[in-house]
Amino acid sequence: MSGEDAPAQQQNAEEQKQQQQQQETKTPAESPKTESKPDPPPSSASTEAAAAAADTPAPAAEKAPEEDTFSYRALVLTGYGGYDKVKLQVKKGKPALKSGEVMVRVKMCGLNFADLMARQGLYDRLPSPPVTPGMECSGIIEAVGEDVTDRKVGDKVLVLNRSGMWQEVVVVATTHTFLMPEGMSFEEAAALPVNYITAYLMLFDFGHLRPTQSVLIHMAAGGVGIAATQLCKTVNDVTVFGTASASKHEVISQGGVTHPIDYRTRDYVEEIRKISPKGLDIVLDPLGGSDTHKGYNLLKPMGKLISYGAANMLAGQKKNLFAVAKTWYQQFSVHTLSLIQGNRSVCGFHLGYLDSETELIAQAMAAVMDLYRQGKIKPRIDSTYHLEQVGDAMRRMQERNNIGKIILTTEPMKEEEKKEEVKKDEEKKKDDKKKDDKKKEDKKKDDVKKEEKKEEKKKEEAKKDDKKAEEKKEEAKKEEN
Repeated sequence: MSGEDAPAQQQNAEEQKQQQQQQETKTPAESPKTESKPDPPPSSASTEAAAAAADTPAPAAEKAPEEDTFSYRALVLTGYGGYDKVKLQVKKGKPALKSGEVMVRVKMCGLNFADLMARQGLYDRLPSPPVTPGMECSGIIEAVGEDVTDRKVGDKVLVLNRSGMWQEVVVVATTHTFLMPEGMSFEEAAALPVNYITAYLMLFDFGHLRPTQSVLIHMAAGGVGIAATQLCKTVNDVTVFGTASASKHEVISQGGVTHPIDYRTRDYVEEIRKISPKGLDIVLDPLGGSDTHKGYNLLKPMGKLISYGAANMLAGQKKNLFAVAKTWYQQFSVHTLSLIQGNRSVCGFHLGYLDSETELIAQAMAAVMDLYRQGKIKPRIDSTYHLEQVGDAMRRMQERNNIGKIILTTEPMKEEEKKEEVKKDEEKKKDDKKKDDKKKEDKKKDDVKKEEKKEEKKKEEAKKDDKKAEEKKEEAKKEEN
């Protein structure tokens, strides 16, 4: 974690001009003083004049403007790579509000798979580092810009944006904010935008989900997986197949998955064929690669495969989403005839590329909010981490240990928690050292065993050679006799 400060706001043109005038009145030997600049600016008196007036009490310095003292913490992606590339920094200077914008004091932020891809340089919707990641958050409006009539200070909102949400203060267009329903927690609000809008648009806009249909949901214990399962339950008699590790089956079954499948120990294609020989109506594919082809082959006539991610990339090829889409298009273009004859469709979806479609997003959000008010959907929170623990949060998602949404809270860690974190880190380092030492010791033992085997082999070969030599001598003696 880094404690370095982000650059402060620049001084305005008038202040800079006055400072220049002050410096011009100083003698060449004089050095400028380093101090906080009061408002209004100080007089341009020289050092000699100041010394002459030393017995006169100096006027009390006025408090610096809020714009100069305002600071807030932010997570910043400093480069592409491992978990340590996301650092907690302090930004200084109050963000300026444009017309139609609001400033939100952030309470909670959502973690998404796109954030993991962005950290590794695989998500081209995030600007180049240094940049603050995060597509969603929840909080309270702290200030409103000009021409804002539908939001006011104190409103509780959830926010959806292309990036920049992992910080204590955000400024966004009012069209990117949505009022929180009564009774919704900040955790739920941060968990809702990306996962539920993604699932809603895929199932109902692309998929046209209807009663008695069947759906395959990969990663059914993740944020989108749980959201999609809950939305499927709002339609009568929908059969849901969900892939997840065995330890998560009880939870996803209770959430509405009809047939949970352990993808680690079973072939999900074979399992689905046993239960539904004719295939499926909808396949939601966040995996990519060979799983996309498997999903396509599972479709019934008039079935739809909706590809919305490339999770397999995190452990595979390093390509951005555009490259993946291009490869996908080329592969399926070759099989245009089979697409036509199969009467099946393939769709691509990514919420990050719909950020300009504010009306479409607003309509989907209104429908999702209505379902929440009716009690038909409810985000499942897997765990909540402090901003200081973002590495642990990302690791939990990347290792697929979560059941539901992982949340980041902007509430600073307490000293006791920080001490506990330090202890955990020290214990982890000790455990890692023990593991490394054990590996080294095991390697030494293996090397010794290998050497011993080599020596034994040499001795055996030497014995064989000696035996052959003796046999040759015996044969020679026989020939002489």
